[in-house]
Amino acid sequence: MRIGLVVNPVAGLGGSVGLKGTDGPGIVAEARARGAEDWAGPRTHTALARLADRAPGTRLIAGPGPLGADWAEGLDLEIEPVTIPEVTGTARDTKAVIRAIGPCDLMVFAGGDGTARDVAAALAEGTPMLGIPSGVKMHSGVFAVSPGAAGALLADLVTDPARVTWHGEVEIMDIDEVALRSGILAPRLYGLATTPAARSLMQAAKGGPPGDGEGAVRAAATAIAAAMEPDVLYVVGPGTSAGAVTRAAGFQPTVLGVDALLDGKRVARDATGAELSALARDRPVRIVLGVTGQQGFLLGRGNQQIGTDLIRKAGRDGLIVLASPEKLATLAAPRLLVDTGDATLDDALSGFHRVMTSSGRATMMRIGVA
Repeated sequence: MRIGLVVNPVAGLGGSVGLKGTDGPGIVAEARARGAEDWAGPRTHTALARLADRAPGTRLIAGPGPLGADWAEGLDLEIEPVTIPEVTGTARDTKAVIRAIGPCDLMVFAGGDGTARDVAAALAEGTPMLGIPSGVKMHSGVFAVSPGAAGALLADLVTDPARVTWHGEVEIMDIDEVALRSGILAPRLYGLATTPAARSLMQAAKGGPPGDGEGAVRAAATAIAAAMEPDVLYVVGPGTSAGAVTRAAGFQPTVLGVDALLDGKRVARDATGAELSALARDRPVRIVLGVTGQQGFLLGRGNQQIGTDLIRKAGRDGLIVLASPEKLATLAAPRLLVDTGDATLDDALSGFHRVMTSSGRATMMRIGVA
């Protein structure tokens, strides 16, 4: 196969520092100023390391430097870097790399929903694409469930292509990040793409809210708020389900950001990862999470502010998960997923976990590694 690779090196920068993405003027600079660290490149390396382990010597036509080739350094892969006229640090780089790569059997990219849009716009019609999940939100269905899954799927395609089937109508979704930073969620369908069809390795497009179940979630949230322990930091993730806990505690939820509650007070609103780590330094931590519709993610999609240090401190027993029965029933697969960027931590979180579905009611769900 002729496989292309392009990396958006600034994808995901805004996640841990509470910017909800990196689209928009000045956002990359603001993320760097807040201490954001590279996310897309290291995740690309993780995917390529899995590919090199299972299919050594695989040839990839890649973008130059941080746009692709750099992230295969030290791996047993044959990398053919292309050249582009200039590196602008914008979406034009992604499109320029794709034009330089030319016709291919599969275009692999690292980024988020915005990068998926750019890739689809530049690809020849009908060319399959596969995303290494490296953005903040990733509502589209063109992404593998994790970098490791992307690498495993690539290895299957190279070593035994007959094992992989293709899906030709996968949604490319994106939301307006400027509106999102103002608390307005405005998703939009931008097109359809062809991707590998591997249920356990590819994520579903994010579904909308279920038709009913709000009452059950409110009841579960009220019970969680009433049971909060003194001198314990409760980190409440984004989304309407988790936000119901903040509301039950007496505060207007951020909904699309991360809040922190302590001893009946809200001590952080729309917090960054650094702010949460500082608050958690000398006390126990519990993390309140909802479940992304259809995809089933708990961690790693839109809540990168909740860093690995907090998650380790809370442990699996410190995760408080709530979701309506309707949302659990409509998941693409009957499991929940974690993609923290730390494989050891993901393994430690795996296993069966209690999900509150109403006051006094719960369902056991398996947490799996994405």
